[in-house]
This record gives sequence, structure tokens and C-alpha cells, in this order.
Amino acid sequence: MSSGPHGPHHQVPMTQAQIAQQQQQQAMQVEMAKRRSKKPTDKNLPDNLDDCTIGDGAAKYRDLRDFERRLDATMTRKRLDIVDSVNRSVKRWKTLRIWVTNTAEDQVWQSSGLGVDSFDFTSNLEPTYRVKIEGRLLDDDNDDQDKEDDETKTETDADKMDEDGDSKAKPATKSPRYRFSHFFKSLSVDFPANRKGADQAVEWKKPERAGNSSNLPAAADFDEFTFKRSGDENLNITINLFRHEDPERYALTPEMQDVVDKPEATRQEVVMAIWDYIKFTGLQEDEEKRNFRCDELLKKALGGIDSGNIPLLHNYITPALKPLPPVQLPYTIRVDEDFHKDPQPTVYDVRVVVDDPLREKMSAFLSNAGYASMLKEVATMDDQLATIVQAIHVSKAKHGFLNSLSEDPATFVKNWLSSQKRDLDVVMGEAMRGGAEEATGDEWRKGGIDSVWGTVNAKESVSMLLAKQPQHVQR
Repeated sequence: MSSGPHGPHHQVPMTQAQIAQQQQQQAMQVEMAKRRSKKPTDKNLPDNLDDCTIGDGAAKYRDLRDFERRLDATMTRKRLDIVDSVNRSVKRWKTLRIWVTNTAEDQVWQSSGLGVDSFDFTSNLEPTYRVKIEGRLLDDDNDDQDKEDDETKTETDADKMDEDGDSKAKPATKSPRYRFSHFFKSLSVDFPANRKGADQAVEWKKPERAGNSSNLPAAADFDEFTFKRSGDENLNITINLFRHEDPERYALTPEMQDVVDKPEATRQEVVMAIWDYIKFTGLQEDEEKRNFRCDELLKKALGGIDSGNIPLLHNYITPALKPLPPVQLPYTIRVDEDFHKDPQPTVYDVRVVVDDPLREKMSAFLSNAGYASMLKEVATMDDQLATIVQAIHVSKAKHGFLNSLSEDPATFVKNWLSSQKRDLDVVMGEAMRGGAEEATGDEWRKGGIDSVWGTVNAKESVSMLLAKQPQHVQR
């Protein structure tokens, strides 16, 4: 109920059509619950089925069920291993080769028609230079072999296309490759101190992804970076490349390096290394396993604490993690004529981390659309199997009934009628409280309003049981 300027607004009463629709939805929900309760789920054969069947079909079925359980356990374990491998983000080291070169334009030695003794200095051309930074990821030996095989296959397919012009060419699927900008989040160029104010600073920062898009913007997806500045003198510059890694690696303090035994590591690697060190040296508390003591080495690495809590290791190691320094590439910009007669680029090799090539294949396996459809098909076959097994249970009960009737018909009919009468009295609530058999029998054998059969759960269960229709198996 809400209030307005003219007082409270009362809820509008429901119409007869809305009430009927609401009642219909409730009845449909009850009907769906009854259908779910009638759905068979047991796929185990009844006991002693081998005594009343011909052949070893029941034994073979049990063997198949046991094999299915072991196969399901194996597939689940393998799938969990794949999920764990994908989540662990295994990395590989590869080499990124970087070429740095420059060209010169409108320099004095490049001018034509302007002599030294000439008094015509009206040229408006300003001497400039252009620096190009290009990076390519070097392939491994196996990758080179695969590349040669792909080129050979492409040439063979091209020959086949030339021979058969009617066939349609299918585009070759290429796996996504790493580009120069993928490995760095920013780039800057340091000029000499006497040139910092003369030219505009050179700086690039990787833009963020647009929304939920999986593709990088064009400004963050390139192999070459070029900048142009004015100048007619050779310059010594430094190119700074700031790494972009996921998860991010940090430079460790000397004290932390003594514990982790490496100069650079991710936050998770540092935590795991400290945890291994605590277990190996026995620094974990005996009574409270979440606490640990610090020896001299660990005390220096964690900032001087005497003891700590294992869940807080992420907080303890933060002061010991420093950003990685940029990759610095010194380069001399040459604008003289001697260099440009035969210009040679300056080459650097930088070690970078890439995802394991199997990660993409394993991710594709986990996101396979056919897996969901296969599970639906298996679930449908399980439902059919449960229906057949239920029919076998019914047939086994009939067989036991008729077999007992054939052995001693009179005694069997007497006991069966007595049992049916007692069950009917209990269901109808007409069984007597107290006395003889009912007084010492089970609670469910006692009828009446105050018995267990008078509860809401018992009434709903009996209602669903009576509403259950016998299922006939198609032959």
C-alpha cells in the first residue's frame, strides 16, 4: 500500500478472470508435482531376478551398470582435471624479436638543386625523421615445422583449385596469433635532456576493451609503432616498454627472493612458495593450523612480524611486491648520409609469456555445444531405462505373487485378504485404537484421526499414490 497526495491507495481487487487464472496455475503446479513424483528413477534390477529369468541377461545388465559407474567416474575426473588445468593458467616463455629503425626526410644532404654558393634559402621544408618499432613473436621449432606443412598444404590446395575451377575454395581457419601490442600496456620514449622541450613527448597507452567485446580495439592491436619528429642531428633515445601480463608478475625484494628463490613472480606464486616454506620448516602451529611462526628468514621477508595467519598471507606479502621495471631499448636515431646508404635495424630479443597452446583446445572442449545435447540424450535414455526397470519390478512382484499362490493357495489367500483388509482399514481411518495386534504393532498400522495417516504429509502421499496410473511398456 502506498500513500499519495489524496491519501492511501488501496490495492485493486482481482477480477473473476484473474482469480480463475491464478487457480488454474496453482492446479497446474500441483499436477506437475504429481507427474514428477510418478517419474521412475530406480535403475537397479530387483533381487533374486536370476531365479525367474532364462539366461544371464540380469548378470550382464549388472556388469554394464558397474562399467557405466566406473566410466562416469573416469569422465568426471578427467573433466575436472581439464577445468583445473584451464584455471591454473599455465604459461610458456617465448621470444619476441623487436626491430628498431628510422628514416630521414628533407635533410640537408637530401636536398636537390640548392647549392652551397646559392643565396636562395626560401625552402620551407623542415628536416624530419621517422622511427619505426616492429615486433614479431618467434615460433618454436615445432611451430616452424607446422608452418612449413601449412604452406605446403596451401600450395597443394592452390594447385588443385587451378586444375578444378568449378570447386569452391574454403577459407582456411587460422589460430589467433599474438601481436606486438598484446604484450605491453604502455610505451614511452625518453629523449636527451636538451631535447625534451623541443619535441612533443612520445607515449602510448593500451585502451580498454569496449564493453563485453572479446576483440581489442584497433589502437591496441598492431605489430608496428611509428612516430615522426623534426630534427637534423643524431639522437640517443631510450624506448620503454611496460609489460602487460595476466596474472601480473612483480619484482620481489631481496628478502622475499631468499624465500621464493626467484627475482620475479606472481602474487599466487609467492603465496604458494611461502606456504611450502612454512610446511617444510615446520613453522605451522600445532594447535591452530591457520597460524604460523616466523623464523629469521621469513621474518625479514614479511616485514618483521613474529607470527601470522595463513589466510592473511596476501596482505603480508604486498609490501614486498614491486612493479616490474620497463624493458628499456636504447637506440640512436641516425640522420646522416653515411648510415642511410645501407641502413641496418637494431634488433632486440625480449622474453615474453604466452598461454599454453593446449589451453585454447581444452577451453573449446569445455565449451563444446555438443556436450549439452549429449547430456540431454543420455538423460532421455536413463528415463526410458528407469521405465523398463519399473516394469520389470512389477513383473517380478506378479511372479512372486503367483508363485506363492501356486505353492499353498488356501493359506496364501487367507493371509493376503487379512493384509488387504488391515491396510484398507488404516487408509480409511477405521482401524481401532488399542487392543491386541494394533496395540503392539507399528505406528503406521494404527488408524484413526490422531494417527500418522491423519497428517497432511500422509494425505498428500496417499493422494499421489491413488492418482498414479499404471504405466504400460510397449513391446
